[in-house]
Amino acid sequence: MSSTTPPPVRVAVVEDQPLFRSMLQRTLGETPGIDVVAAVATAGEAARVLRPGFADVAVLDIDLPDGNGIALGVTLRRSQPRLGVLLLSAHDAMDLLLDLPRDVAAGWGYLSKTSSTSEEVLVAAVRAAAVGETVLDPELLARVTPRAGSAVSRLTDRQYEVLRLLASGLSNAGIGHKLGITEKSVQNHVNALYATLGIDADPSRNPRVSAALRLLEETGPAV
Repeated sequence: MSSTTPPPVRVAVVEDQPLFRSMLQRTLGETPGIDVVAAVATAGEAARVLRPGFADVAVLDIDLPDGNGIALGVTLRRSQPRLGVLLLSAHDAMDLLLDLPRDVAAGWGYLSKTSSTSEEVLVAAVRAAAVGETVLDPELLARVTPRAGSAVSRLTDRQYEVLRLLASGLSNAGIGHKLGITEKSVQNHVNALYATLGIDADPSRNPRVSAALRLLEETGPAV
């Protein structure tokens, strides 16, 4: 009898701090449905290990001793278009996602090492990256506000709240649970915010990714 259980998400961790690398390896390795297939400390090691088909997601520290995690991610994605990338940094460098080349911009996430990111958020970000979605650090998103005159500033308070939760990696069901509203209501808010932001149903681009990147582009630190 064939099993309906999907294959595990294969994750490679690239992190030079031994304690943090061990924590990531343990947390993800103990999560059902996730296999940590490599845990290395440098960009050079990652380039040797991460051959096409080896992993589904690469968790990359931005600051590596022999290179830059973003540049490494771009190189890997150019040869492995389906590889998800989750960036980690000790600094608030979330805006760097806006500078990614368009051909590799989907399927990247960003979490700060210094925020109160939970294991649940980490795992959700890895799973999202595996299916080509973009997840942004929820604590960092809570600190920003829409820029005056931007499309994001024209959203209602509830639409903006839904957009932040969407960009944090929550599904419509998860957003509904968080806000105490029905999943149908969430979908209505999502459709309305897509219309305000001018996000269409282009099949070549994931609208949730486009919405997350627009949020990042059109917000700034709260004053």
